[in-house]
Amino acid sequence: MEEGGAADPNGKGKGESKDITISIKFSGRSIPLTLSPDSTITHLKSLLQPLTNVLTRGQKLIFKGKVLVDTMTLRASEVTSGAKVMLMASQGLHQGDGPILKQAQSVPRRVDNANNKLEKQQVPVDKNRLERWKATGVVALSQCNLKAIPDEVWACGPSARVLDLSNNSVQDVPAQVGCLSSIQKLFLNANSIMDESISWEALTSLKYLTVLSLNQNQISIIPARIGDCNSLIEVDLSSNLLSELPETFGNLHVLKALHLSNNGLKSLPSTLFKMCLQLSTLDLHNTEITMDLLRQFEGWESFDERRLLKHQKQLDFRVVNPAKFDEGADKN
Repeated sequence: MEEGGAADPNGKGKGESKDITISIKFSGRSIPLTLSPDSTITHLKSLLQPLTNVLTRGQKLIFKGKVLVDTMTLRASEVTSGAKVMLMASQGLHQGDGPILKQAQSVPRRVDNANNKLEKQQVPVDKNRLERWKATGVVALSQCNLKAIPDEVWACGPSARVLDLSNNSVQDVPAQVGCLSSIQKLFLNANSIMDESISWEALTSLKYLTVLSLNQNQISIIPARIGDCNSLIEVDLSSNLLSELPETFGNLHVLKALHLSNNGLKSLPSTLFKMCLQLSTLDLHNTEITMDLLRQFEGWESFDERRLLKHQKQLDFRVVNPAKFDEGADKN
């Protein structure tokens, strides 16, 4: 029997209890957590999801050789302060390729007492770099250990056609991105970008933007304004924290490829298949979207014909057997 009171929806008991600190062992890491002993195992799993990128239903917590039961509290499970709990993740239930809070991508902060602003990273200036970017139209800054987009990028203005900032620790996509008025491809993969740090108003002003890649970030909400980016041909939102997409995705009439793998999605916009009439690639691996659900969408048959045709032309497609739809949809 539990020693504490009944757990409330937040996992805490009615009476006050001194918080405990436990360590979660996962993928060679030790994740410290401080919470009430009257927290349920379900609540503990919900805290671990954004820290490990493993969906709650794919988590198995083991303590002293026993699997912890979701409905029980830490106290009832005899998990006390200093306890070490092992997390085992079910295959196929990861939202991404690893923990969100990667140590290599952690962003050190320093608060300036004078103006309380985040310290900007000082990036060595290559005098010839800006000229090279303007001449080629390609701003290549992948794997440069950046914490912010350098100001000299904005100086490229309409000369830039491609901006690659993948594999950095960039947090913000500011309004200045709108000055890159001729940009066609924007790669922001594997950074530290969250919902509130993207200027979607600026992105919608980029009338020539055809490729937007934001995989492996911390995005949980995609605003309806993405539907105004009506030149997009390919969108990659894989390995984020998305649970739904706005109906305005249907406004992307020239969209051909949409990558959504490793997210918590359970459905798709009802407008997707019936309005995106050029869509032929849809990656849904490691989501909760089922084949039964997909078959119910208006326009599914036409999409299925397009993706089969693309496969038959031996273009880049992710299906081994063209007779079956295997882009991540659960076959059960």
